[in-house]
Amino acid sequence: MTGGGPDAQAPALRLVLGDQLSRSVAALRDLDPARDVVLMAEVQAEADYVPHHPKKIAFLFSAMRHFAAELAEEGVRVRYVHLDDPGNRGDLGGEVARAFAEEDVARLVCTACGEHRLDAEMRGWASRLNRPVEIREDDRFLCSLAWFFEWADGRKMLRMEHFYREMRRATGLLMTADGQPEGGQWNFDHDNRKPPDANTGEGGLFRPPQPPRFAPDETTQAVLALVEARFSDRFGDLLPFDYAVTRADAEAALDAFIADRLALFGDYQDAMTPNEDHLYHSVVSLYLNAGLLDPMGVCRAAERAYHEGRAPLNAVEGFIRQILGWREYVRGIYWLKGPEYGESNFFGATRDLPWFYWTGDTEMACLAHAIDETKRLAYAHHIQRLMLTGTFALLAGIAPKQVCEWYLAVYADAYEWVELPNTHGMALYADGGVMASKPYAASGKYIDRMSTYCKGCAYDVKKRTGPGACPFNYLYWDFLMRNEDKLKGNPRMGMPLRTLAKMSAESRADIRRDAAAFLENLD
Repeated sequence: MTGGGPDAQAPALRLVLGDQLSRSVAALRDLDPARDVVLMAEVQAEADYVPHHPKKIAFLFSAMRHFAAELAEEGVRVRYVHLDDPGNRGDLGGEVARAFAEEDVARLVCTACGEHRLDAEMRGWASRLNRPVEIREDDRFLCSLAWFFEWADGRKMLRMEHFYREMRRATGLLMTADGQPEGGQWNFDHDNRKPPDANTGEGGLFRPPQPPRFAPDETTQAVLALVEARFSDRFGDLLPFDYAVTRADAEAALDAFIADRLALFGDYQDAMTPNEDHLYHSVVSLYLNAGLLDPMGVCRAAERAYHEGRAPLNAVEGFIRQILGWREYVRGIYWLKGPEYGESNFFGATRDLPWFYWTGDTEMACLAHAIDETKRLAYAHHIQRLMLTGTFALLAGIAPKQVCEWYLAVYADAYEWVELPNTHGMALYADGGVMASKPYAASGKYIDRMSTYCKGCAYDVKKRTGPGACPFNYLYWDFLMRNEDKLKGNPRMGMPLRTLAKMSAESRADIRRDAAAFLENLD
């Protein structure tokens, strides 16, 4: 609690942010419908701090409006501010101040946000408003920040795998009665790397069941018209729009994933193909991160599928690890390291983000498809993000801040607490190894092994240099040469550096020549 004034029994203004659409969110826990007012606001400042994908904005505004309607049906008084309301002040602080001026409330209760930018603003509201402001911890996560900080204290390496095992023990997820991991091991990642051509579907390509699509209702249609009018100049396709915008529909999407795609999710979670957008992925991260799904509920649903024999252990463990492990871990890293985390730049990368990240206009088939999918859906799965758009940015030496801004803008599930560590730390290794034990650098060989993109590409993935060679190949070796001094002490980089050491001076010169020519003409 900051600021002085009325006690905890006074009528409260209760702020709910666009990614806090849970009835159990801390700000609503002791809500008194007879006296309190819930404030929800669509504001230009939150739509503009990066150029968010129109589909992302539409998803959040529609989900907010539906959540507000559900609260109103309970008898809760909701002060809902539409983006185009004449009195809209354009930012959350302004709308909080206007609500205090117009409502019979004496204090503000809110839940901690997920970005340092907004956190700093919220902590200044008490003095700005001269009203008591209570900022409660967001306890919808499975690991409190205090617990994470205690876990991290004194550790030289903050590895997710170690954290994940502690979370398994703490929650009991996929644990036997005697405290051992199901199946006798913690991690089945080695079983989850099958390429797409291993599938026996039509033509040897994936034909997985599609995620359910939800037709826009009248509320969503109104939001789509608003977003089209205000944000049509942004990167990304607004239509078709078929995401869930209510908790009931988000739960239906989860149920469909568990019934239809979870069983093969593990085997093919790293696979990529231009023939299918979603493959066997859940596509529920946007619902989790906006509050429409509960992370423990999602994990328990997957765990039940394993115990009931509907999905194998490697699939269920891999899926739960993404939520219980990675999602909780990156949030802890974000708040542990603070605003300074995004300032690091281990490799000194300064190149501007190529324009094709905003257009998809590139002859590299893998990047063209991943960016096109991002443009159409405000979605791409984690390997497309890490090993395609992320790896290219790493190899090409793109400035980390520009890359992170792009990821934050274009994905419907992106909020800074989850986007920054994943991009800055995992994809770009800009933190120098806080998160990852090595840079996730790879040549075209990895893409060829895990996808079918290379079969129709203008570049030859088998060629390292020369006319028509895959840019990932010479950029990979050029990256190693540029950063050899920084990488030679990393034991996990020993093998590629030994291969590099055996290269002839002529081969090195060819690599440098092709990389320099390509990078000079990126746009």
